[in-house]
Amino acid sequence: MDKISNLHREIKMALAAKDIRIEAPIPGKSAVGVEVPNIEKTTVSMRELLKNVPQRYQDSKMLFALGKDLMGNNVYGELNKMPHLLIAGATGSGKSVCVNSIITSILMRAKPDEVKLLLVDPKKVEFTPYKEIPHLLGPVITDGEEANRALKVIVHIMDERYKLFAKVGVRNFVGFNEYIEQHPKEQINKLAAIVVIIDELADLMLAAAKEVEASIQRITQLARAAGIHLVVATQRPSVDVITGVIKANIPSRIAFAVSSAVDSRTILDEAGAEKLLGHGDMLYIPIGETNPIRVQGVFVSDEEVAEISDYVSSQAKPKFEDAFLRLEMLDGSSGIAEAGSLSVDPLFEEVKEFIRITQKASTSLIQRKFSIGYARAARLIDTLEENGFIGPARGSKPREVYLSAENETDKE
Repeated sequence: MDKISNLHREIKMALAAKDIRIEAPIPGKSAVGVEVPNIEKTTVSMRELLKNVPQRYQDSKMLFALGKDLMGNNVYGELNKMPHLLIAGATGSGKSVCVNSIITSILMRAKPDEVKLLLVDPKKVEFTPYKEIPHLLGPVITDGEEANRALKVIVHIMDERYKLFAKVGVRNFVGFNEYIEQHPKEQINKLAAIVVIIDELADLMLAAAKEVEASIQRITQLARAAGIHLVVATQRPSVDVITGVIKANIPSRIAFAVSSAVDSRTILDEAGAEKLLGHGDMLYIPIGETNPIRVQGVFVSDEEVAEISDYVSSQAKPKFEDAFLRLEMLDGSSGIAEAGSLSVDPLFEEVKEFIRITQKASTSLIQRKFSIGYARAARLIDTLEENGFIGPARGSKPREVYLSAENETDKE
């Protein structure tokens, strides 16, 4: 086996190939594989893959088109099953196209109330086409310090979701949404899945390495059951960027062409990515697999990205969570819980007056009336309860309102 592997250069010369990759042995077979690239490349269309999604994936909102394998079979990914993804590759290898294919696939398959996106773009130009899409949880983040704070807000949202799950007696995100379907009288909206996409991790690690690593560790270890998923991309696959902690907690990985076997081992724990051809040629290790799959990634042009994002943006406007609009008010060095302890919500007095007039108080009612997200509406209801303006939750019964409809004084 070693002798065959050592003949790499001789086989490459004999075949007059740009490069070859030897798989010795082929997993599950008593054979050795020699991968030889075609002289002429064939573009893999994202539209084609999304038009031919297998029946078992039809209802998946988190599905994305990845590419075609060596046998020409379509390859798809499901973020909710990954549940987090690391993408790395040198400039021009196809990394950015892959990230765009993930975003556009989600936009084409999921409604804004089903999947929310938080996009982190330190380069300031990669995610510009998506700045008006209704799926956004907050504005596209381009500053390293703000990205660090945004990750802390995500951790806080995760913690709040687990408190909510415990309150209704369910174990995870799917169970909570099923509970809401079965108990319409609760008047609580379903939760949307959240996908955090970081285009260049290296820039974040330069801004605040320890804090970013700590937030990523918490998200990757705990957020799956809360319906929160992380996609991290970088063109610098070095150990100071893809640390052992980050790599250990992100089981699904994609390696595009890199400059050395060392970089390949940093991503995949084995060499091989240094022999890839670029332009979408990748090695993909899904969760639960030990051997990488070679895939030619789908191609989505800038024009297609603009067309899809413009169409989706024309359907509705984004409704940003308040915490992501006020990231500069968070102390970057402080605890994660500060995301929930910002100054009094500017809508507080309006909501209080609305409840006084209607004599009704519920999270879903506040959401609909003021066009805000669930987390913000729930915080407003909690604040009203803490200040004695409304009573505690009573299961299927409505909360008591302690504000007089005739005037603004509280009942004694």
